[in-house]
Amino acid sequence: MKTDQVANQVLAGTTETDQRSPVSDARLVEEVRAGNRDAFRELVLRYEKKLFRVIHRFVRNDALAEDLAQETFIRIYENLDQFDLSRRFGPWLFQIGVNLTLDYLRKKKRRGATSLFSEISPDKTVNPGSADPRERQDISEEVQRVLQDIPEKYRTVLVLRDLEHFTSAEVAAIVNRKEATIRWRLAEARNRFKELWKERMGEAFEPRLEKDGE
Repeated sequence: MKTDQVANQVLAGTTETDQRSPVSDARLVEEVRAGNRDAFRELVLRYEKKLFRVIHRFVRNDALAEDLAQETFIRIYENLDQFDLSRRFGPWLFQIGVNLTLDYLRKKKRRGATSLFSEISPDKTVNPGSADPRERQDISEEVQRVLQDIPEKYRTVLVLRDLEHFTSAEVAAIVNRKEATIRWRLAEARNRFKELWKERMGEAFEPRLEKDGE
């Protein structure tokens, strides 16, 4: 495996469309290990959009999410030789991406940021003539402001399960915990979110969360 310079070169070419027949992630990993850069490009194409979206859920900043996603792929490329082919590639990739993102946010918080969602934009300017200015606000931002008051271990599970729709088993693999632990944390996270939402917004509107299950 070569240096991260090679990974950067591969990432630079991910806008091209690949018309080849789909192959498994495991097969692509094997091809990358054998020196096939196009195989790594295919892995990037498969996961880059969702990885960006997941990271963006935490940092709420396009440029930062792009940087963290690219750093994730560089780390993936550098550590493919250590990847266990008996595991699923996707959860492993998101585990690295989520850990990288949470590490960044923890370091930022220690440097004096007031919250893990400090990248959220200020409240939007509303029309003073509106009957209810809150109706003009972006509900997704309100959700993020409530999420920031939930402890990280619960918030992470809630974001992955209810906002990004990973299964409980996938979330368990991503955060490296047992599935039973994930289900418990998810139930606790949902309860905390509902209580905090009612305090902030009242009971007039409550975002729909996923039902229990896979």
